[in-house]
Amino acid sequence: MTRKAPWILARSAQVTIAAAAVADTFRAAAVRDHYLDHADASLHKSGFISMIFIYLMTLAIVLFLVWLARSRRNAQELSPRASVPSRGWTIGAWFIPVVNFFVPRQLVLDIGRASSASWQEKRDTTLVNLWWVAWITHALVLMVVGAWVAPGSMAFLVVAEALMIAAAVLLGLVIERITAVQSSALGATVPVAPLAQA
Repeated sequence: MTRKAPWILARSAQVTIAAAAVADTFRAAAVRDHYLDHADASLHKSGFISMIFIYLMTLAIVLFLVWLARSRRNAQELSPRASVPSRGWTIGAWFIPVVNFFVPRQLVLDIGRASSASWQEKRDTTLVNLWWVAWITHALVLMVVGAWVAPGSMAFLVVAEALMIAAAVLLGLVIERITAVQSSALGATVPVAPLAQA
């Protein structure tokens, strides 16, 4: 059976990730408004937007993980001797506390490196690193700074949401890059040679 790059999954994941990031911005603003106002109308609005965000984020996570699992399978076929994570670890590592702060970045890099000889180590690794720094910093801002800064702080809102948007844009670019190199490699007649890791 001829494998194909998961373009439909890639596009679906990119769109839902972008939509979830935008919804999160509206959610954060609505939650801040309710914190400052405490009215029933602001409570209803923040609850409604939060529900939309949760649905979109859940869908984005599912589509991204399905895309990642499919990309892992393609990478393994393209470079059978390369260091590619197992199917279970590719998904499971995202849900293990502490591990999910470090391992998923390496999984994405391993999949990218094994996907094609056209993977550009310096440029593509930098792209993955920038996405990961934005995502982890966003999580840390929410967990650590959020415990000490008032929920009504506009500065906190701007920083947290800027990081969320940056992480979403960068993840969209990571998805695009890995799918593109796989699309090119899968058009070749022979598997690509595994690249040495830096």
